[in-house]
Amino acid sequence: MIIIKRKNKNGVNRYKEACAIGQYISMSAHKARRVIDQIRGRSYAETLLILELMPYRACYPILKLVYSAAANGNHNMRFNEASLIISKAQVTGGKTVKKLKPRARGRGYPIKRPTCHISIVLKDLEAEEENFPSYSII
Repeated sequence: MIIIKRKNKNGVNRYKEACAIGQYISMSAHKARRVIDQIRGRSYAETLLILELMPYRACYPILKLVYSAAANGNHNMRFNEASLIISKAQVTGGKTVKKLKPRARGRGYPIKRPTCHISIVLKDLEAEEENFPSYSII
């Protein structure tokens, strides 16, 4: 089960950035970091292309989070999707789900399923230029 929070965290500039957080995603943080490292700092369109073509299982929940962050920016702050870049993307380890699998002679074999939390922050380059216009001296 993926829980997506649609609110700004502390430390995120709410006028220039939009974020989405996915919690308790059922995969190890190491496998998700391998995909996150490929998209950090890239544009929104390039990120979508990379995530659709990569063969890893971690790409689908990350793709959903990138879509969600872009939709948050578009709906809440009127960001243009063409000018968005991935400013922050991080993966932290979550709780480990522990189960017992029945084995031979009535014994239980412990199974540990790792989870991770993924947060994506998109920055709008046009909003940054509007707040800080460049002046030229003639």
